[in-house]
Amino acid sequence: MHILSIVLQSWLLFSMAFFGVSKVTGAQHQVELFDSIQFPQWFRGITGMIQLATAALLIIGYWYPGAASWAGIGIGIMMLVAVLSHVRVKHSFGKIFPALLNIALAIAVLLLFADDLSHPFS
Repeated sequence: MHILSIVLQSWLLFSMAFFGVSKVTGAQHQVELFDSIQFPQWFRGITGMIQLATAALLIIGYWYPGAASWAGIGIGIMMLVAVLSHVRVKHSFGKIFPALLNIALAIAVLLLFADDLSHPFS
């Protein structure tokens, strides 16, 4: 079970870090994405910072599993908003799938560490 948790955390960590950096630095595809879902560009920066914060929680979660469970909650909520945003503007399933996958992984991380929610840093 420990190896599974490391694999899931690592996938989410790299996903949140990669997409968080691309949003914060204003990568062209992210600018175009936020234009297509009709969100303001300042929201792209906020979203990127939240993704980087959840990546940091996932790193801390290697030593303190409760932090990973809180990251799972944050990622799950953020990805749910992403799915709803894509659906609202009628994007293809291919554009929605990464967010759906991250929701599933976030739920798995949350369930793996649910017992540690009440004491994230102990």
